Amino acid sequence: MLQVTPQIRIFVATEVVDFRKGLDGLIGYCKSYLQKDPFSGAMFCFTNRAKISIKILVYDGQGFWLCQKRLSTGRLRWWPAPGQAGRRQVELAARNLQILLWNGDPELGNMQDDWRKLKPLEENSE
Repeated sequence: MLQVTPQIRIFVATEVVDFRKGLDGLIGYCKSYLQKDPFSGAMFCFTNRAKISIKILVYDGQGFWLCQKRLSTGRLRWWPAPGQAGRRQVELAARNLQILLWNGDPELGNMQDDWRKLKPLEENSE
């Protein structure tokens, strides 16, 4: 089971991805293009050229999950555009991922900012 907690890091790729890519193709895309470690436990979100579908890739410690949502009608209302200086991904908060998955615009979500940033959980070394 996947759990989306406030501590999880969520990266949204700004460039569209060829959805013929499977699990291995998206892992390679994370390594080479996004320059992120797909084994880190972070969630990676991708969309296709038509912006009617989202794929999420995440490693849970035993293997990879690849989830896909395809909209019944219409297109995604929001997806981050590539920014200046070659911005390849945007980091989202867990609550904003929920808005995105329900085809909303996380930038218009009128939510209060976190009063204190959460740090990723660190492993205890014993």
